[in-house]
Amino acid sequence: MRAWTELFRVSALFSVPGDALAGAAAVGRSPGRGTALAIGASLCLYEAGMALNDWADREEDAVDRPHRPIPSGRISPSAALGAAGALTAAGLALAARAGRPALAVATGLAAMVWAYDLHLKHTKAGPAAMAAARSLDLLLGATATATAMSTATATSYAGTGPGPRATRPMRLGAVPPTGPDNVARAAGPARSPLAALPAALVLGAHTYGVTAVSRHEAQGGSTAVPLAVLATTTALAAAVLATHQRQRPGEPARPGPAATAPGSSYRPDHPHHSTAPSVLDLGAPLPGTYRPGHHPTAPALPDLGAPQPGTYRPGHHPHRPTAPALTPLLLTAFTGAYLRTAGPPLLHAALNPSPPLTQRAVGGGIRAMIPLQAALAARAGAPGSGLAVMALVPLARSLARKVSPT
Repeated sequence: MRAWTELFRVSALFSVPGDALAGAAAVGRSPGRGTALAIGASLCLYEAGMALNDWADREEDAVDRPHRPIPSGRISPSAALGAAGALTAAGLALAARAGRPALAVATGLAAMVWAYDLHLKHTKAGPAAMAAARSLDLLLGATATATAMSTATATSYAGTGPGPRATRPMRLGAVPPTGPDNVARAAGPARSPLAALPAALVLGAHTYGVTAVSRHEAQGGSTAVPLAVLATTTALAAAVLATHQRQRPGEPARPGPAATAPGSSYRPDHPHHSTAPSVLDLGAPLPGTYRPGHHPTAPALPDLGAPQPGTYRPGHHPHRPTAPALTPLLLTAFTGAYLRTAGPPLLHAALNPSPPLTQRAVGGGIRAMIPLQAALAARAGAPGSGLAVMALVPLARSLARKVSPT
């Protein structure tokens, strides 16, 4: 068991689930069945890459790292290769359960993993290939989440039993019903998986830097690479903070001047308003007026007990900070944790490019992916997912003391 945990580098596994959670946040959806399948597929493909990496490097490791499981004889090369093949098949099977689009992304991810380990790792294209693999992993989470949510919404809309609902097939892009049973499934406008591309590029850029440093972890001797990666890390942190999206996923867009007339009492987030008037109703009373037999749409006099426009949400307490108010604070904290995890080891490796310090820089870069994923989720308006990802940090740190992630 100890040999297999070293082969799979299990302490690095905690950097994987955040990819799918950040991808789900980027498409404006809460984690669901598709997200769970994407996490399972990502874990399998990640571990397949770990086993295949040691199998491909078994001769090199016999010289530089003879303590590794394959050179030391604790695991046979055939067993490592078989594990890589089985885990790849399992990852693709899980992705297939999330839908054909997710399977297509997972197939590209698996192909990139095998190409990197078998050939690209020892070429100049190695860091770019690893960056592409990590970006595809985030896109896998976005695609699986969006596909599963669309399928569930279509099934709910079309109906599965007899009756009128079962005879109405849902068109792609159609608006689902707004009844109480569909509110949870259709919380907001769906986004294309391509909406996760900016987050995927940020994570890919970080992975590129970590991979570039790792090419010197056995021999050391590089000062320029850790310094360049440190500068890139700082730039990525600034970019994440600068492009913060203040609107939460699924929260209706606030109507602009063209959508709501001045003085109108309509608010799309109010529980008593389900649809917006498309044209001006000339027969309706003006705001603040009263007509016998007609229920007024707005009180003529201010109602001190009524919620004021733009300030009320069900369950909201006026003296407690709301989720949108906390999101910038969490985003800043997550980004600071990212810099704190990746920055100092890179600086130490630049000042003293020895193999141990270079390996620490690589390990710090791997662990820094977790707060970076949390920051990307919070930036997309999902602070809850960011907190869930950050909960993996102490586990990764504790296990890294027992099993090296590099």
